[in-house]
Amino acid sequence: MSFSALVLIMYLVILSGNGVLIILSIFDSRLHTPMYFFLGNLSFLDICYTSCSVPSILVSLISKKRNISFSGCAVQMFFVFAMGSTECFLLAMMAFDRYVAICNPLRYPIIMSKRVCILMASVSWLSGTINSAVQTSLAMRLPFCGTNIINHFTCEILAVLKLACADISLNIITMSIASIIFLVLPLLVIFFSYMFILYTILRMNSATGRRKAFSTCSAHLTVVIIFFGTIFFMYAKPKSQDLNGEEKLRTSDKLIPLFYGEVIPMLNPIIYSLRNKDVKAAVKYMLNRKLT
Repeated sequence: MSFSALVLIMYLVILSGNGVLIILSIFDSRLHTPMYFFLGNLSFLDICYTSCSVPSILVSLISKKRNISFSGCAVQMFFVFAMGSTECFLLAMMAFDRYVAICNPLRYPIIMSKRVCILMASVSWLSGTINSAVQTSLAMRLPFCGTNIINHFTCEILAVLKLACADISLNIITMSIASIIFLVLPLLVIFFSYMFILYTILRMNSATGRRKAFSTCSAHLTVVIIFFGTIFFMYAKPKSQDLNGEEKLRTSDKLIPLFYGEVIPMLNPIIYSLRNKDVKAAVKYMLNRKLT
């Protein structure tokens, strides 16, 4: 199987898997809860995230046309960066939702009201968009010289900054600040949320209750470890060493963004539905309705 065929199959799996989760979270009343509201947002984000880059990758692989306009590169960089930043905040919001559900179950409907959930999701999307707008505008204002060949599958910001013929100190500073806001802060929220969750679970007398609590958190925790692990590998490295060092990006620096750009969005619907009785029941109900 060729690489382009593999990328296409993965993209179709992403569209179908995340599309099903979005449809279920909208039309199945049993999934009208904060947890599935955020999961629907995550699925929509994954579709947008991959659709920003995968089609252009497929075109370049199939037609061998591997050039992109300056404006096209800026647009791709903006949307990819915006989706990645937004997902960091969304995963933190989902961790907080699990914390409230397990540690404060009686107040859960009040704390995680529909209005609060919409506000939390809006903050995630808006902050990710603003961050991307700042990073993209700072990167694309730089003068570029030489062959202007991006040694990457997409217009990834680190690869583009390597082509700049001017001082990129401001870019390094803003990306370092963004790493703290969109990587460190969400991880702190996730860490403390799960510390309180673990403490609450260990105090439960019912073994069934403990298993159910662990089950509802295991999928989210798996996604968090995979997503933030790959993101940290790319963006939490020393920027001065990464950008001012060798001219060519290492192979891993090109494959890691492709991993969290395709593999993670493909795994998300599988992970969240594999041990989720609500999603399985919703899928079964939807299939039965179609058959009848």
